[in-house]
Amino acid sequence: MRLTTKGRYAVTAMLDLALHADEGPVSLADISGRQDISLSYLEQLFSRLRREQLVLSVRGPGGGYRLGRPCDQLFIAEVVDAVNESLDTTRCKNHGDCQKGEKCLTHHLWSDLSDQIHGFLSGISLADLMKKREIQVVAERQNRARAEPRDAQAINTEQLSDQSPA
Repeated sequence: MRLTTKGRYAVTAMLDLALHADEGPVSLADISGRQDISLSYLEQLFSRLRREQLVLSVRGPGGGYRLGRPCDQLFIAEVVDAVNESLDTTRCKNHGDCQKGEKCLTHHLWSDLSDQIHGFLSGISLADLMKKREIQVVAERQNRARAEPRDAQAINTEQLSDQSPA
């Protein structure tokens, strides 16, 4: 099984959106900056997430995205499924034609593993992840990192205005 960047980035972006949901609509540019994910890639992912109603778009100044449901009702498997990411661990994409058009010896093992993974991710909500201390620590660090350049710019502007002749 290999979860590609599409699924990983979709989950990361949705978790970022959930963590900042109380700030109003969240722009993709903000998510892109905090998570270091290409803005154009996020636009593609959010188009799919919007189609599945996992997110809602808010147009106009101050627009962005909101969660489509409360974060305790949005599950990781839904996010992965929405971006058409396969959690299939079989060689044959679960078609059963893995060995010369027939099921291979271990087909059912890998198929069962795929079901277990999907079931595991179906039991984890965005709210569950948000409660984890290690996720809160990373989010705080990312928020500080995004704020520091602006704070430094404000300090430099203040220093320049203090030095200008009156």
